[in-house]
Amino acid sequence: MEAKKLHNKTVLITGGTGSFGSGFARFLLENFKLKKLIILSRDEFKQFHMEKEFAPYKEQMRFFLGDVRDIDRLRMAFHDVDIVIHAAALKQVPALEYNPIEAIQTNILGSKNVITAAIEAGVSKVLLISTDKAAEPINLYGATKMCAEKLFVASNVYSRGKTDFSVVRYGNVIGSRGSVVETLLKTPDGPAHLTHEEMTRFWLTLDSSFQLVLFALEHMVGGELFVPKVPSMKLIDLFKAVVPDKKVSVIGVRPGEKIHEVLVTEEEAMRAYDFGDYFVVLPHISGHISHARYDFYKERGKALRPRFKFTSDTNKKWLTVNSLRKMLAVK
Repeated sequence: MEAKKLHNKTVLITGGTGSFGSGFARFLLENFKLKKLIILSRDEFKQFHMEKEFAPYKEQMRFFLGDVRDIDRLRMAFHDVDIVIHAAALKQVPALEYNPIEAIQTNILGSKNVITAAIEAGVSKVLLISTDKAAEPINLYGATKMCAEKLFVASNVYSRGKTDFSVVRYGNVIGSRGSVVETLLKTPDGPAHLTHEEMTRFWLTLDSSFQLVLFALEHMVGGELFVPKVPSMKLIDLFKAVVPDKKVSVIGVRPGEKIHEVLVTEEEAMRAYDFGDYFVVLPHISGHISHARYDFYKERGKALRPRFKFTSDTNKKWLTVNSLRKMLAVK
C-alpha cells in the first residue's frame, strides 16, 4: 500500500493489545506517517506494558480502555477516526464451546456495535479480521465469526457508500499468543498432545497477515472477502519441527475441532478471483450496491475453476519441517 494513502490518517484497532493488534500497530508506526493510532482493548495490564514498549511513538498513540460490547464507548472512540481494524474477538475453541453466550456477545453483537458506531461516526473503512474457522463452521467460534463476516458484508447496504466494510480471512499465525507453536515451546516437559495424526492447518506469519490487511485497505470498496494463499502443514510435521525430541501422544479430536480447515468454500469460489498472492471473494450483489464497483477485480483477476475449494489438505503449497524451523529459527 502506498504510504501516502495512510499519511495523516487516524487508525483504530479493536483488540489492539492482542498478537495481531500490537504487531500491526508497530508495523504501521514504523512504515507510515499516521496522524494518530488508537489502541482499544479491555485489558489494562496489556495496555500498560504496550504503552511502555511503544514509548518512542507516544505522541502518535492513544490507549483507550473499552469493550466492543459497549456501543457507547465505541461511539466516543470512533470520533474522527478514518480506518477501523476490528480484531477484537474471543477465539479459544474449547473455551467458547463451554461459554457460548460470551462468544455471541463479543464476536457477533460486538461486531454489530462496531458497524453501528462506524456508520454513525462516518468512518471511511472498516476491516474485520476473520478466521478459516468461519468457512463451513462446525464450532461456535467459527459460527460466530461467520455471522460477523456476514454482518460486515451486509452493512455496505446500510452505509450507502459512506463507510466501506470488508473482511480478511486467514488461518493460524505462527508464534502468535496461545498458538500451538507457543504452547509447545513453553512446555518442554512431558509429551506433546496431538489430537489427530492426519490433521492439517493453514499457516502464515504475522508479517503475511499485515501485508494481507494492507492489500485489503488498498483495494476494498466494500463487501469483499480477502484470503491469502498460505501454505499448509500437517500438525505432526509441525511437532517434528518445533519439538523433535518430544514424545507425541495422540489424544483424539476435541469438541468443535476439524481434521482439515477451509479458507475458500466451493460456493464462495464461484464469485472469487485469483489475484496472485490472494483470492478475493465478491459478495452476492444487492440491488442497493452498484455492480460497477467490483469491475476492478473482474478485469484484473482470474476467475476460479468450477468446483474449486481451498482446503488445508488439498493445498498445493506446503511447509516442510526445515522451512518451518528456519521461520522460527529453531536449531
